[in-house]
Amino acid sequence: MHKLLNKIELKFGKYAIERLPMYVLICYAIGYIMQLINPDIINAISLNPYAILHGQVWRLFTWLLIPPDTSNLFFVLIMLYFYYSIGMSLERTWGAFNFNLYFFSGMLFTVLGAFGLYCYVELSTQGTTAIYDAMMIQENGEMNAMFGGSYAYRSLALMFSTYYVNMSIFLAYAATYPDMQVLLMFFIPVKVKVLGIIYAIYLVAMIAQQWPYGMFVIGASLLNFVIFFIANRKRTLGTPQMRARQKQFRQRMREATVKQNVIAKHKCAICGRTSEEYPDLEFRFCSKCAGNYEYCKDHLYTHRHIERNS
Repeated sequence: MHKLLNKIELKFGKYAIERLPMYVLICYAIGYIMQLINPDIINAISLNPYAILHGQVWRLFTWLLIPPDTSNLFFVLIMLYFYYSIGMSLERTWGAFNFNLYFFSGMLFTVLGAFGLYCYVELSTQGTTAIYDAMMIQENGEMNAMFGGSYAYRSLALMFSTYYVNMSIFLAYAATYPDMQVLLMFFIPVKVKVLGIIYAIYLVAMIAQQWPYGMFVIGASLLNFVIFFIANRKRTLGTPQMRARQKQFRQRMREATVKQNVIAKHKCAICGRTSEEYPDLEFRFCSKCAGNYEYCKDHLYTHRHIERNS
C-alpha cells in the first residue's frame, strides 16, 4: 500500500495545496459572514443527501463553509487557531501532499457517511420520515425547497460538519507528536498523547450513545485516521526531498557501520596502518621476530626485532 501511495505522490504531488489549513480558516470566515447576513443559510449549504439527490449538488462541498458553534466566539477563535497550528505542523512534517490526502479523505468519508445514513434511514424507518414531514408541513407549512425540502433530513444533515474532521486532525497530531506538551486551560501542562486518548474514548462513547447514527456521523469522519495510519505504518511520511535525505542518511549510517565492523586483514605493529585504510600499502611478516608480528614496508627493515625473552 505504501508503494502505491508513493507512486501517487510522485505523479500528483505537484497539485497539492500548500498551506491548506489557512484556506480552511478562510472557508469558516466566509461561513460566519454568510450566517450573519442570513442565519438560515446553513440549511441551504448543509450536507443533506436528500437535497443532493434532488439536484442541490453544491452541498457536496458547501458544508465545509459551516463554521463551528458560535455560542462563544472567543472560545471558537482559540480553537480555530489551535487547529490551524496543528494542521500547519502536520503539513510541515508530512508534506503538503500527505496532509491534503488526509484532509480530503476525511471529507470523502464524511460524505459517504451522510449517504450511508440516508440509505439506512430509508431502509429501516419504512416511511417514518415521510410521516414526520407531513406532520411538520401541517404545523409550519411547506419547507422552502432551497432549504432541502424535507424537515426530517434537514435535521439529520445538521449532524454532519467539519467538527469530526478536525478531531481526526487532532488525533493525527497526537499520534505524530505524542510527547508534545500543551497548556490545558492555559496553565496545566499536558502531553498531547494523553489528550488524544481522552478524545478517542470520548468519541467512542459518543458513537455508542448515538448508535446507530453515530456510526455514520462520527465513525465515517474518523475513518481517514484509521486507514491513513494503517496504510502508512511502513511508509515514512514527509516531503519527497525529506524522505530522500532520510534514505541517504540511513544508507551512509549502514555503510559506516559495515566499515567499522570490518576486521583488517593486515596491520602494522609499529604505525598501526591497515590494509583497509591503505589498500596499496605492502605488509610482510618478520621471520626474526618471536610471534606473528606484521609490518608495513616502511617498518619491515627498520623495526626492532621482538625476542622471546624480552
